Amino acid sequence: MQTVEELTERFRAQGLRVTPQRQAVFAALHGNDGHPTVEAIHERVSSAMPTISLRTVYQTVHDLEALGEVRLLDVGLGSIRVDPNVEAEHHHLVCTACGRVRDVQFAADQVPPLPRSVRGEFHPTSVEVVFRGVCDTCLRP
Repeated sequence: MQTVEELTERFRAQGLRVTPQRQAVFAALHGNDGHPTVEAIHERVSSAMPTISLRTVYQTVHDLEALGEVRLLDVGLGSIRVDPNVEAEHHHLVCTACGRVRDVQFAADQVPPLPRSVRGEFHPTSVEVVFRGVCDTCLRP
């Protein structure tokens, strides 16, 4: 993900407002590979900026998504996750015990092909694989 300064310039170039609150969201996401929820981003930012609204955080991440800077993920845990890794094709590991989401990469030829029975009826534009299970941290006694 781009730096706070780069995102600030990108927003301005697109005619989007740049506020200290939005810059705080940029900073909270920069270098964050933990796939935080929007609520977690809000909590982190509001510790330094108590007046920031959850709506501002949601709007900012949606604007970042529209610019291709993040992906918003619904991995079935009840909250939207923000994935700032848009550079490399990857998939996700989801711990059903603690909710942690991690990136996992594997070669395109390792993705299962579409079954022959639907190949002529459906034309995928992307593939997302989500592995669900329990992480090592949660398995430890």
